[in-house]
Amino acid sequence: MAGRVVVYGGKGALGSSLVSFFKSKAWWVASVDIFPNEEADANVVLTATDSWMNQEKELEDKFDAIVSGFELDAVLCVAGGWDGGNATSKEFVKNSDMMWKQSVWSSVLASQLSARHLKEGGLLCLTGARAALEGTPGMIGYGMAKAAVHQLVKSMAADNSGMPKNSNVVAILPITLDTPMNRKFMATADFTQWTPLDTVVQKLFEWTTVNVNRPVNGSLVQLVTKDGVTSFVPTE
Repeated sequence: MAGRVVVYGGKGALGSSLVSFFKSKAWWVASVDIFPNEEADANVVLTATDSWMNQEKELEDKFDAIVSGFELDAVLCVAGGWDGGNATSKEFVKNSDMMWKQSVWSSVLASQLSARHLKEGGLLCLTGARAALEGTPGMIGYGMAKAAVHQLVKSMAADNSGMPKNSNVVAILPITLDTPMNRKFMATADFTQWTPLDTVVQKLFEWTTVNVNRPVNGSLVQLVTKDGVTSFVPTE
């Protein structure tokens, strides 16, 4: 067995790609999601709930049941979603609540999981958004949630955050990922400006396995794709 990784959001488009790739490299992979991933070695299937603390307890209990004292090399949190709307939208609060649950709840729980189970020198990678580096008036709830993830990365990377010694905490900040769902709803878009999932997966595998290739601790790394070429650009 090459290593052990948890993919939080392991049944989504990017999460499923990560599970498949790490499995192909002989890694032990656990998926955390509200749906099981049949490729994973272990699944923590969470119940949709309106209680963050209930979800914390469920994750803790179910994860403890599948680990037997071993430590993790990486926790990769790619859970999340998207919804639009400004402050006049009828579902402004509802959508903001959903964005908070999908992005912030998952990122905080992945961070707690890392503090408890990551090995020294391990990797925690969360998922922010390049758009959230600025105002997002047409998708306020989404931008607010992703900006909170960016702040969480900075806090988890700082001294006395509870993370293991020499661990690395970063976030990827996509613009648009090339997923089946995005292609369905934006069928006329120029896909050469979207970031392929395989490109993201290979980079996260590199960061997990080659410590010297990782971004600086606390980095928010923008995924910028132009004409089919992707650059990983740390935010200054």
